[in-house]
Amino acid sequence: MSAVVDLDAAIGFVVAHGDAVERARLSRLRTGAPVPVELIERAEFGQTPDGGWPAILDGPIGSVDATCFRLAELDDLGGLGRPAARHALDWLATRQLADGGWEEDPALADVAPEWARPGDPEARLYLTANAGFWLTVAGLDARSAGPLDHRVGGAYAGVVQAAAQAVAERVGPDGSWPSFLPTGWLSAAVLHRQGMYDESARIQTVLAERIPQMSPADTAWLAATLRRVEIGEEQWLLVSARRRLAETQRSDGGWDSDDGHQFDVHTTLRAIRACITPPTGAATVTTEAAAAAE
Repeated sequence: MSAVVDLDAAIGFVVAHGDAVERARLSRLRTGAPVPVELIERAEFGQTPDGGWPAILDGPIGSVDATCFRLAELDDLGGLGRPAARHALDWLATRQLADGGWEEDPALADVAPEWARPGDPEARLYLTANAGFWLTVAGLDARSAGPLDHRVGGAYAGVVQAAAQAVAERVGPDGSWPSFLPTGWLSAAVLHRQGMYDESARIQTVLAERIPQMSPADTAWLAATLRRVEIGEEQWLLVSARRRLAETQRSDGGWDSDDGHQFDVHTTLRAIRACITPPTGAATVTTEAAAAAE
């Protein structure tokens, strides 16, 4: 019999080792219960006046990569419809280049990690897929940031369409992409939501071949990303990813992060998101809290 992820053990790991924000992310993933506003505000802390989040604490310049990371955290907390997230999405949209892509500010060259280094084509494609992904999934939660538009990406439909085209142009006939591994699943998600199913499927075929050697953190990120764009959980790539997560789950219920054990809880939350059945009618924040946030 195939191994199965032990969700109870994973939940126990986050409860035992997570901070207040991480436990709130877990609670919402499990039950859809609204998250206290003060915890969402903690995740929003440090946003620059123009809407991005900096790559380093108290930095003055917003980072595309760091902003996408914060949006992922806010997504778990149900905060994508709040003003801070809408401001960040606006900022991402205005940072799009003429060719549909994204790149970090050159001023961040000395602090940017290799996957976000200004001037690097691989980093540029990764950032394009990442920004395009969050504008795709968050846009409909942020319609008040722009004209009402029910197309994929909501208020940012045109931005997302240009991003998808920029990504599609770099995907090879064999489904390969000239960038880092996470660019693959982010690109597949963006293309899937744009109805570019052939291009997305080619990438997914390559990803499936890599699953057996993939780290737990990458596997969890892949599965959580594709489920977020409503690729069915019985799709063969996601079945393979869940099998890989079951094989790599530790005896304490958690999974190893690629960035050190201090991020194991974050990886475990991604794995839970990849495997758990989403609650129906998941709430964001209470009506009174949302009104107060405005």
